[in-house]
Amino acid sequence: MTEPKPSLVERLFAEQRTALQAFFRRRIRGKDDVADLAQEVYVRMLRVSDQEAIRNPVGYLYTVANNLLKEHAVLERRRANSVDIADAPADEQLETLPAFEGDVDARQRAARLKVVLQELRPKCRAAVVLRFTHELPYREIALHLGVSPQMAKKYVAQALGHCHRRMARLG
Repeated sequence: MTEPKPSLVERLFAEQRTALQAFFRRRIRGKDDVADLAQEVYVRMLRVSDQEAIRNPVGYLYTVANNLLKEHAVLERRRANSVDIADAPADEQLETLPAFEGDVDARQRAARLKVVLQELRPKCRAAVVLRFTHELPYREIALHLGVSPQMAKKYVAQALGHCHRRMARLG
Protein backbone atom coordinates (compact mmCIF):
# COMPACT_ATOMS: atom_id res chain seq x y z
CA MET A 1 0.00 0.00 0.00
CA THR A 2 1.43 3.40 -1.02
CA GLU A 3 1.54 6.35 1.30
CA PRO A 4 -0.74 9.28 0.44
CA LYS A 5 0.86 12.15 -1.45
CA PRO A 6 1.69 15.03 0.93
CA SER A 7 -0.44 18.13 0.53
CA LEU A 8 0.91 21.39 -0.86
CA VAL A 9 1.17 22.86 2.64
CA GLU A 10 3.00 19.81 3.97
CA ARG A 11 5.51 20.00 1.11
CA LEU A 12 5.99 23.73 1.64
CA PHE A 13 6.48 23.20 5.35
CA ALA A 14 9.13 20.55 4.72
CA GLU A 15 10.93 22.61 2.06
CA GLN A 16 10.62 26.14 3.45
CA ARG A 17 10.52 25.83 7.25
CA THR A 18 14.18 26.75 7.83
CA ALA A 19 14.11 29.60 5.30
CA LEU A 20 10.81 30.91 6.67
CA GLN A 21 12.13 30.90 10.23
CA ALA A 22 15.26 32.74 9.05
CA PHE A 23 12.97 35.26 7.31
CA PHE A 24 11.19 35.96 10.62
CA ARG A 25 14.42 35.92 12.67
CA ARG A 26 15.84 38.76 10.55
CA ARG A 27 12.72 40.88 10.92
CA ILE A 28 11.52 40.65 14.53
CA ARG A 29 12.99 41.47 17.91
CA GLY A 30 11.46 38.66 19.94
CA LYS A 31 13.31 35.60 18.68
CA ASP A 32 11.03 33.46 20.86
CA ASP A 33 8.17 34.26 18.47
CA VAL A 34 9.89 32.91 15.35
CA ALA A 35 8.59 29.33 15.58
CA ASP A 36 5.08 30.51 16.48
CA LEU A 37 4.96 32.90 13.54
CA ALA A 38 6.18 30.24 11.14
CA GLN A 39 3.56 27.85 12.46
CA GLU A 40 0.85 30.51 12.05
CA VAL A 41 1.81 30.92 8.38
CA TYR A 42 1.14 27.24 7.80
CA VAL A 43 -2.12 27.34 9.75
CA ARG A 44 -3.27 30.18 7.52
CA MET A 45 -2.15 28.30 4.44
CA LEU A 46 -4.21 25.29 5.56
CA ARG A 47 -7.31 27.54 5.70
CA VAL A 48 -7.07 28.22 1.95
CA SER A 49 -9.97 26.26 0.49
CA ASP A 50 -8.52 25.74 -3.02
CA GLN A 51 -4.80 25.24 -2.53
CA GLU A 52 -4.34 23.99 -6.09
CA ALA A 53 -5.39 27.45 -7.37
CA ILE A 54 -2.23 28.98 -5.89
CA ARG A 55 0.06 29.56 -8.90
CA ASN A 56 3.22 30.42 -6.97
CA PRO A 57 3.07 28.57 -3.63
CA VAL A 58 6.41 29.86 -2.30
CA GLY A 59 5.52 33.45 -3.24
CA TYR A 60 2.13 33.05 -1.60
CA LEU A 61 3.78 31.59 1.51
CA TYR A 62 6.00 34.67 1.88
CA THR A 63 3.08 37.01 1.16
CA VAL A 64 1.23 35.40 4.07
CA ALA A 65 4.40 35.64 6.17
CA ASN A 66 4.85 39.33 5.32
CA ASN A 67 1.23 40.10 6.23
CA LEU A 68 1.70 38.23 9.50
CA LEU A 69 4.81 40.33 10.21
CA LYS A 70 2.73 43.49 9.80
CA GLU A 71 0.10 42.18 12.23
CA HIS A 72 2.83 41.18 14.67
CA ALA A 73 4.39 44.66 14.49
CA VAL A 74 1.04 46.30 15.23
CA LEU A 75 0.51 44.04 18.25
CA GLU A 76 4.04 44.73 19.51
CA ARG A 77 3.50 48.49 19.23
CA ARG A 78 0.24 48.19 21.15
CA ARG A 79 1.94 46.17 23.87
CA ALA A 80 4.79 48.67 24.09
CA ASN A 81 2.43 51.64 24.35
CA SER A 82 -0.07 50.07 26.70
CA VAL A 83 -0.22 51.14 30.29
CA ASP A 84 -2.00 49.00 32.87
CA ILE A 85 -4.10 51.62 34.60
CA ALA A 86 -5.14 49.16 37.27
CA ASP A 87 -1.53 48.65 38.33
CA ALA A 88 -1.28 50.93 41.38
CA PRO A 89 2.50 50.63 41.95
CA ALA A 90 3.14 51.61 38.31
CA ASP A 91 0.78 54.57 38.69
CA GLU A 92 2.62 55.72 41.80
CA GLN A 93 5.97 55.16 40.13
CA LEU A 94 4.94 57.25 37.13
CA GLU A 95 3.90 60.14 39.34
CA THR A 96 7.44 60.53 40.69
CA LEU A 97 9.91 62.33 38.48
CA PRO A 98 13.33 60.79 37.91
CA ALA A 99 16.14 62.07 40.08
CA PHE A 100 18.07 64.91 38.47
CA GLU A 101 21.58 65.00 39.85
CA GLY A 102 24.07 67.54 38.69
CA ASP A 103 23.95 71.23 38.03
CA VAL A 104 20.58 71.40 36.26
CA ASP A 105 18.52 73.87 38.22
CA ALA A 106 14.77 73.91 38.79
CA ARG A 107 14.13 76.54 36.08
CA GLN A 108 15.86 74.46 33.43
CA ARG A 109 13.87 71.38 34.47
CA ALA A 110 10.64 73.39 34.35
CA ALA A 111 11.49 74.69 30.88
CA ARG A 112 12.25 71.16 29.68
CA LEU A 113 9.04 69.87 31.22
CA LYS A 114 7.08 72.58 29.43
CA VAL A 115 8.58 71.46 26.10
CA VAL A 116 7.87 67.80 26.89
CA LEU A 117 4.26 68.63 27.83
CA GLN A 118 3.79 70.37 24.48
CA GLU A 119 4.66 67.07 22.76
CA LEU A 120 1.57 65.43 24.27
CA ARG A 121 -1.77 65.11 22.54
CA PRO A 122 -4.18 67.83 23.71
CA LYS A 123 -6.36 65.57 25.88
CA CYS A 124 -3.35 63.95 27.56
CA ARG A 125 -1.83 67.36 28.24
CA ALA A 126 -5.13 68.71 29.60
CA ALA A 127 -5.60 65.64 31.81
CA VAL A 128 -2.16 65.93 33.38
CA VAL A 129 -2.54 69.69 33.93
CA LEU A 130 -5.97 69.23 35.54
CA ARG A 131 -4.62 66.42 37.73
CA PHE A 132 -1.44 68.05 38.99
CA THR A 133 -1.94 71.78 38.61
CA HIS A 134 -5.58 71.93 39.67
CA GLU A 135 -5.47 68.71 41.74
CA LEU A 136 -8.75 67.44 40.32
CA PRO A 137 -9.85 63.83 40.82
CA TYR A 138 -10.22 61.61 37.75
CA ARG A 139 -14.03 61.90 37.82
CA GLU A 140 -13.85 65.70 37.40
CA ILE A 141 -11.11 65.47 34.79
CA ALA A 142 -13.38 63.08 32.87
CA LEU A 143 -16.22 65.61 33.00
CA HIS A 144 -13.97 68.38 31.69
CA LEU A 145 -12.68 66.22 28.84
CA GLY A 146 -15.96 64.48 28.03
CA VAL A 147 -14.56 61.00 28.62
CA SER A 148 -14.94 58.24 31.21
CA PRO A 149 -12.98 58.39 34.48
CA GLN A 150 -11.00 55.32 33.33
CA MET A 151 -10.04 57.14 30.12
CA ALA A 152 -9.03 60.21 32.13
CA LYS A 153 -6.80 57.99 34.28
CA LYS A 154 -5.35 56.42 31.15
CA TYR A 155 -4.58 59.87 29.66
CA VAL A 156 -2.76 60.86 32.86
CA ALA A 157 -0.83 57.58 32.92
CA GLN A 158 0.18 57.95 29.27
CA ALA A 159 1.22 61.57 29.81
CA LEU A 160 3.25 60.73 32.90
CA GLY A 161 4.95 57.83 31.14
CA HIS A 162 5.87 60.09 28.22
CA CYS A 163 7.15 62.85 30.52
CA HIS A 164 9.12 60.39 32.61
CA ARG A 165 10.86 58.88 29.55
CA ARG A 166 11.54 62.23 27.84
CA MET A 167 12.79 64.00 30.97
CA ALA A 168 15.10 61.07 31.76
CA ARG A 169 16.50 61.23 28.20
CA LEU A 170 16.96 64.99 28.38
CA GLY A 171 18.80 64.61 31.64
